[in-house]
Amino acid sequence: ILARFCHFCSSAQGVYRNHSWGAVVLRPCHPVHLVLGPAIWVGWFAVLYASMSVTCSLIPPAASQGAMTWINALLLVLTILVTLLLTSLGYCCWRYASANGGGWTDRPFTSRVAAGVYLLTACSTLMIGMPVVFLPPCL
Repeated sequence: ILARFCHFCSSAQGVYRNHSWGAVVLRPCHPVHLVLGPAIWVGWFAVLYASMSVTCSLIPPAASQGAMTWINALLLVLTILVTLLLTSLGYCCWRYASANGGGWTDRPFTSRVAAGVYLLTACSTLMIGMPVVFLPPCL
């Protein structure tokens, strides 16, 4: 799946149609990757705290359970999935930059910076999401 996800094209940058999936795919050299990582992180952050707030106000888990609650388990799974997504996107951009780094074009630069942004957002996702492992959800 990662090989299909990291489908690289050497023609002009932009959006192209992947005919095997029938979906529109952005190339790793497209500048939208510079902001896609932080956008995914912001969405994850909003879902994390909104779901915890709503759950704690509507159906709070028992305080005696500590950190071993169903809401913490769901938030941990969501954190791991988002981290894997961001890491995969960063890997695809870095691989594209390494394969196309021979010239003085802006494509390898954009891809390397995007890979760094994806790595930074993946690390921040893990750091912010790890308290669900040892803190109770509704303090």
